[in-house]
Amino acid sequence: MNEFDYIIIGAGASGLLLADAMLNDSFFDHKKILLLDKDAKNSNDRTWCFWEEGKGQFENIVHKKWATIHFQGDDIIKRTAIAPYSYKMIRSIDFYNHYLGRIKESSNITFVQEALVDLRESATEVIVNTTNNIYTGKYLFNSLFDYKMATDQKKYPVLQQHFVGWVIKTEKPIFNTHEVTYMDFSIPQKGNTRFMYVLPYSNNTALIEYTLFSEQLLPKGEYEAAIKEYIVDRFQCDTYEIIEKEAGSIPMTAYDFREHHTKRIRYIGTAGGWAKPSTGYTLMSTANKIPKLIEHIKQGEPLQKMKLKNKFWFYDMLFLDVLHHNNGNGHAIFESIFKAMKPQMVFKFLDEKTSLKEDFIYINSCPKTPFIKALFRRLF
Repeated sequence: MNEFDYIIIGAGASGLLLADAMLNDSFFDHKKILLLDKDAKNSNDRTWCFWEEGKGQFENIVHKKWATIHFQGDDIIKRTAIAPYSYKMIRSIDFYNHYLGRIKESSNITFVQEALVDLRESATEVIVNTTNNIYTGKYLFNSLFDYKMATDQKKYPVLQQHFVGWVIKTEKPIFNTHEVTYMDFSIPQKGNTRFMYVLPYSNNTALIEYTLFSEQLLPKGEYEAAIKEYIVDRFQCDTYEIIEKEAGSIPMTAYDFREHHTKRIRYIGTAGGWAKPSTGYTLMSTANKIPKLIEHIKQGEPLQKMKLKNKFWFYDMLFLDVLHHNNGNGHAIFESIFKAMKPQMVFKFLDEKTSLKEDFIYINSCPKTPFIKALFRRLF
């Protein structure tokens, strides 16, 4: 009863998308698949945002979308329509309900709510110990991330995109419902790369998030003090209700996690280095990698042989080297890019869909000296 062909650890974005991809492929129709998570996934514990042209695979669970973005720095204020893109948001509870609902109706995928204790690999299988049971599988996909996976090496710096966000409701209509504040660097930088991020749900309700790209987390009170100050300064509002709070930390590193993969175990999602290193955006990066993983599984190749590096990995590595070397100057890089380019081209580059000619135009918009120094440090 506890023997499976495939075991997926974690029912977050990567685990659910992998299970759903298996559900939609006839190759897996007669395979036994276990999806394991310690949580029931019945609460709205996060949001995922992304940009996209037209309608995509998540369209029926998109909670809100916007047609304009606002970028602001020391000497730039730019409000731009982003067509043909839309900036979209998904609530995790809608994501969980949609994908877990499909999985629970399937005949070959079993969802079990148990916590992982440990796992080990033999020549023929992977053995998983939970708080209640022992399971075996021929192959295992693990989405549980531990920062030590990336920090126990020195070749690639590890920054964090860390944030605290409040969903607030105000008495007066103060938000522009058509516009996302994508990055507002007009706040004190304090030696780091710091910006505010605003998602308006209605004219009096919005998520306001204080975000940093840096190595170390802040005391919780410092995030909240910055949010309070921003609400007063930016919106001239000091009376509001906090409806929800969220907090998180996403690794930003060019370390590719390949030493953790084995013949029968593959790390996926954030644990597999699937978060876009230069931005921390994970959902669409994961959605783009799942089909490649499915094809690799069907070919019967050892799991560690799947390679995902490309030219954009190298670009991201240099960008993170620059941020690591001089974290307080990150705002200048983003301001330079948004001054020189339309957001559509920025999105296309971050989606890893640009040509070499377009890459050069994008790279040329960045400050030259720090990137040249970073390149020479890598080369020599």
